[in-house]
Amino acid sequence: MTLLITGGASGIGAATARLAAARGHKIAINYRSRETPARKVVAEIEATGGQAVALAADITREADIVGLFDAAEKVLGPVTHLVNSAGIGTAPTRVQDYDATVLANLFATNTIGLMLCCREAVRRMSTARGGPGGHRGGVIVNVSSMAGTIGGRPGASAYAASKAAVDSFTMGLAKDVAQEGIRAVSLRPGMVETEMTEKTLADNAVRSAIESTIAMGRVGRAEEIANAIVWLLSAEASFISGVTLDASGGGFVFGKR
Repeated sequence: MTLLITGGASGIGAATARLAAARGHKIAINYRSRETPARKVVAEIEATGGQAVALAADITREADIVGLFDAAEKVLGPVTHLVNSAGIGTAPTRVQDYDATVLANLFATNTIGLMLCCREAVRRMSTARGGPGGHRGGVIVNVSSMAGTIGGRPGASAYAASKAAVDSFTMGLAKDVAQEGIRAVSLRPGMVETEMTEKTLADNAVRSAIESTIAMGRVGRAEEIANAIVWLLSAEASFISGVTLDASGGGFVFGKR
């Protein structure tokens, strides 16, 4: 089993890489600029007897995406599983202050790049296309966000829209490929403590305000999200496709409980 993880150098992607490797997957870790952290994750996996490789690619570039899949298959064999974890946010921005370039980059990474990664996965996994090396079928997990369910926290409407699009796309994708041996699921984390959120959560007042809106009263850990992703990749989830799974600490609540 070969698992390709976009954005696998840190956060949820890195936690997923470590856990999936322990479960027997060969791991291709994609990174754009974080080469050192990516290679550190590879070294950790290899130190425990696993097989992994770090591969540079910019998910906003179509040619890079095609090259990423080709490189992963050359080193590890046919890609059987894909986790689209690469994603970016923006500074809090109200609609009247939107910048077209910022929006284009946001959607190029969070939505269009993810869709093109799914395209490459389907081309390689689909039983209708023959699959290279005799491989048939596969699993795709797209990492979305609970932000897409409520329009995001203040100033995050564009980010929320990019993730809501992922949810809708994943449902349609799953229907398209359901009879071609491929499952596709959208996983929606709530607020999780990662490199992407550490500056925000470092402010105790901000952290407390955020945690007051989470039913469990705390933010999540990357490892908790990885557990859900790796389960969705497994045969135990063999009849689950075309849906979203919330990993959100019970969901949003508003006001004091």
